[in-house]
Amino acid sequence: MAEKKEDNLMEKIVSLCKRRGFVFPSSEIYGGFAAVYDYGNYGTELSKNIKNEWWKAMVQLREDIVGLDSSIVMSPRIWEASGHVSGFSDPLAECKNCHARLRVDHLLEEAGVFADEKMSEEEINELFKANFDKIKCPSCGKHDFTEAHKFNLLVKSNLGNFASDWDKDPVYLRGETCQGIYVNYKNVLNSTRVKIPFGIAQIGKAFRNEITARQFIFRTREFEQMEMQYFVNPENEMTEYEKLRQTRWDYYIALGIKEENLKWHKHENLVFYAKEAYDIEYNFPFGFKELEGIHARGEHDLGSHSKCSGKKMDYTDPETNETYTPHVIESSVGVGRTMLAVLTDAYTEEEVEGETRVVLKFPPKLAPIKVAIFPLLKNKPDLVEKAKGIYDKLKQDYMCEFDDSGNIGKRYRRQDEIGTPYCMTVDFESLEDEAVTVRDRDTMAQERINIAELDKYLEAKLK
Repeated sequence: MAEKKEDNLMEKIVSLCKRRGFVFPSSEIYGGFAAVYDYGNYGTELSKNIKNEWWKAMVQLREDIVGLDSSIVMSPRIWEASGHVSGFSDPLAECKNCHARLRVDHLLEEAGVFADEKMSEEEINELFKANFDKIKCPSCGKHDFTEAHKFNLLVKSNLGNFASDWDKDPVYLRGETCQGIYVNYKNVLNSTRVKIPFGIAQIGKAFRNEITARQFIFRTREFEQMEMQYFVNPENEMTEYEKLRQTRWDYYIALGIKEENLKWHKHENLVFYAKEAYDIEYNFPFGFKELEGIHARGEHDLGSHSKCSGKKMDYTDPETNETYTPHVIESSVGVGRTMLAVLTDAYTEEEVEGETRVVLKFPPKLAPIKVAIFPLLKNKPDLVEKAKGIYDKLKQDYMCEFDDSGNIGKRYRRQDEIGTPYCMTVDFESLEDEAVTVRDRDTMAQERINIAELDKYLEAKLK
């Protein structure tokens, strides 16, 4: 299975996202703000469609999973109990020549050396120094670095703390969404009719003080997660885990991702509480990297919060009266990473009549705009009125776009680049036969469809 690693493909995707309003650099008029991005009109629609598909698969179609929206800022004791305050860190070093701050595990990875996330500072430095000759600064090319030290990734805040020395006792923007699920486990259990095994799903923002955020929206400091924590009887943990692994793999195939661009990566060096951990990796333009993590976490999370809060997190089976602390298996994926995978999978260049056509071949359910409606000419009121009428009707059910700017060929190319599956043109003949020309994005084939039949046509094509 060949990896892409096409630098120009990444450049093309980034350029298209900026040009067509998918993704913008944040705070651009002030010089930008590193590793933070704003989603434009089409990016907002694409990410919304991705989240809707995840929610449908995880919650709507499942009787055993319910939703949650926990707060971004929570008691700092939660992050102490979870281990984030003391152990949520990456190894940081600085280039002595250009003073770039770099993640040591990434530098070692580029040199073909694996650094275990459980390694101490001493172990990391020993490995780092042993491979100095293989490592160079990506900014200046030099080989001279400071020693590595652990850098905590939690983002501090002072919400609700009005003391002058608030930084001595800060609150934190959440580093992951799942902690809100763990601390609400009992609330959900007591307020719904769920019973073990059951899951809690959540979509929400998380924040990490990434040292070297890179690769566009793949690794950012503000990002959105889609996470599901599934609570199980300890005896059934690994059986349920294997079921979840298969479910999540099947999800990406149903989403429209090409199976040849996916593969499993098993974690060999597990944290002490984990029983098993796999990543679903996607073949991004820079190679296979983690898209989603699926982990068997044992009782560590509920056990830690029970110990630190003094509140029992156990469960009593209503049929057997067996009491235990549930074990947790989880699925965790970023919206941005999924969006980059979808963009990469969809990006296509084709030769058409001696010119290169750039088209995003999204699965229709993910396409930001489902239908574009054109009047043949913008200076003909009858055509514009007819096209507007169709647009006003179809937008009740589909995300549509009305476009009368430029010639038809240019309008087609614009819609190709944002991935619109169908374009409809109202011409002079439409005023006589009450039909429009519908053009298919992928085949570019055109057919004449009666206006009265458009609902039925689109329902068959899009739903």
